[in-house]
Amino acid sequence: MRQNLNLSTSPSAIAQEVDELDQEETRAVRIFQETSSCVVFIKDLELTKTPKSTSEVGLAEDENAKVEGTGSGFIWDKFGHIVTNYHVVSKLATDRSGLQRCKVSLVDSAGNNITREGILIGFDPDYDLAVLKVDAVGNELNPATIGTSRELQVGQSCFAIGNPYGFENTLTTGVISGLGREIPSPNGRAIRGAIQTDAAINAGNSGGPLIDSYGHVIGVNTATFTRKGSGISSGVNFAIPIDTAVRIVPYLIVYGTPYTDRY
Repeated sequence: MRQNLNLSTSPSAIAQEVDELDQEETRAVRIFQETSSCVVFIKDLELTKTPKSTSEVGLAEDENAKVEGTGSGFIWDKFGHIVTNYHVVSKLATDRSGLQRCKVSLVDSAGNNITREGILIGFDPDYDLAVLKVDAVGNELNPATIGTSRELQVGQSCFAIGNPYGFENTLTTGVISGLGREIPSPNGRAIRGAIQTDAAINAGNSGGPLIDSYGHVIGVNTATFTRKGSGISSGVNFAIPIDTAVRIVPYLIVYGTPYTDRY
């Protein structure tokens, strides 16, 4: 007996699936185009190679970036302040004037690729945050739009932009996988409230922004979970909540140290 088959893969159904995929792609393209100019490439770091961490939650620069001397960051304001991770710049050599310098590649508001000298002006090892200052005279910068991490929800989309292994302006996508995580800081103290994501974070990504679907920075990418001895990310990555950076960065800009270090 012949049966009538109800095929679900009709042309209209396929077209609808394609349209939905296109919407996701369009959103990712839009976010990259709107936010990538706030991301900087930190390079020419005069770093010394340090022993590989024994922690399973490894700072994303532990191995590769300390050899190659690269990292990421994002433009905090129009005055040329750059936010990054402390562990990206913690081994910068000090010159005769007592300053710690590096090179920062960025894009100005006119779309010009420029390289400026970055000077380390403040850092907080407890929260793995640091601030560089570049001379912005003659170039209008594109500061990041700072969001909030207070109302994040597990499952919402997120995007990471950085320079993994020196590949500039790399976009990776994922979701918020967990909230309120605890990860080690460079000095061994716990950073509480970290954001967990499956958006890929590799060596060179550290210090770059974690971005939400509105193009707002919600975190500072900092660490990846690796199996001991493998050096391979398992898709479990972490970012410092942007609300933490909002609380600490102004003190680093003005005083060079966090509030608690001055009392």
